[in-house]
Amino acid sequence: MTLEIDFLDEVNRLSEEEMAEIQRLLNFAAQKENIEPGSELSVTFVSNERIQEINRDYRDKDRATDVISFAMEELGEGETMVVGGDMPRVLGDIIISVSKAQEQAEEYNHPFMRELGFLAVHGFLHLLGYDHETEQDEKKMFSRQKEILDEYGLKR
Repeated sequence: MTLEIDFLDEVNRLSEEEMAEIQRLLNFAAQKENIEPGSELSVTFVSNERIQEINRDYRDKDRATDVISFAMEELGEGETMVVGGDMPRVLGDIIISVSKAQEQAEEYNHPFMRELGFLAVHGFLHLLGYDHETEQDEKKMFSRQKEILDEYGLKR
């Protein structure tokens, strides 16, 4: 395994098998992105109410969303990054609304695991610096997440 993933299911909705599947998928994505072995991240599964709170408090958007990522490697003004040594690379945190994932799976008429996997990979790519602020960036990020999901076998 490439990644050390700390899972927290605040809503107690995911089975051990579902979490193991997300772990395998994120490790597959990490290998595709050449992430150093031992890199760390956390994945937290929350309610719509909780993700709305986080979205409001950290992003000034007072609404529920499906996934939020907090990249540890994004540098603020005047910050520098120390690389190397014996410290593992800490990528950051991915927060997923399980209710939103369920709603969207039904809306797009695909399995819950496909939607959960999509959100996990989407959040993971954000941790690596991908974004969808411009049309060009969106095209790059969305084609990368589709490649990863398709190669892994989580198709729509």
